[in-house]
Amino acid sequence: MKKLLISTAAVAMMAGMAMAQDVVRLGTEGAYPPWNFINDAGQVDGFERELGDELCKRAGLNCTWVTTDWDSIIPNLVSGNYDAIIAGMSITDERDQVIDFTQNYTPPDPSAYLGMSADVDVTGGVVAAQTGTIQAGYVAESGATLLEFATPEETIAAVRNGEADAVLADKSYLAPIAQEDPDLMFVGEDVPLGGGVGIGVRESDAGLRAKFDAAIQSMKDDGSLNALIEKWDVSSTFE
Repeated sequence: MKKLLISTAAVAMMAGMAMAQDVVRLGTEGAYPPWNFINDAGQVDGFERELGDELCKRAGLNCTWVTTDWDSIIPNLVSGNYDAIIAGMSITDERDQVIDFTQNYTPPDPSAYLGMSADVDVTGGVVAAQTGTIQAGYVAESGATLLEFATPEETIAAVRNGEADAVLADKSYLAPIAQEDPDLMFVGEDVPLGGGVGIGVRESDAGLRAKFDAAIQSMKDDGSLNALIEKWDVSSTFE
């Protein structure tokens, strides 16, 4: 009887451990609509909320959402504050040296300049960008003066108050802002950057990456990923 009780307790403990391992914390910024944002109910919302929930369902994972500042999003993943990043993060060689990425869940989204005058000098003027983004890296090497901010909202404010001549960011983020504000307009040419957007995981979490890879591929195969991209208008669709 004692052996049976011990065996039953062991099985229960192992089941509990398995359930705990299946709880995946998804880290996002919550400040980059339509990719991710906080809705009126105080919940993470947007393209990546819907995508992440569906990927977790297909992968058989019980997922929760965690918000964090963009400038600490990779260090917080590495230190274990959450298990995956799903935050409009473009796949780059530099980031891939620190963390691993799944296959992309959107093709490369063009970056664009937004300013208040059609004759803005985007190559020699002052251009705002969010710290730690591929846009900030591009501006720093373009010949323009880079003005970095912690949040995307601050980059837009810098253009409106005259601190910056333009902002460089994902066009899908800037387009709704340009539509709502007649004083802002796209200037210059679009800039293709990055290798598309993927989920970031710790280098030691190959199993988790494989689960997400399979789920992403299944959404590509059945067309549901393209449908979600079109619904939220975050990027071009996969061909």
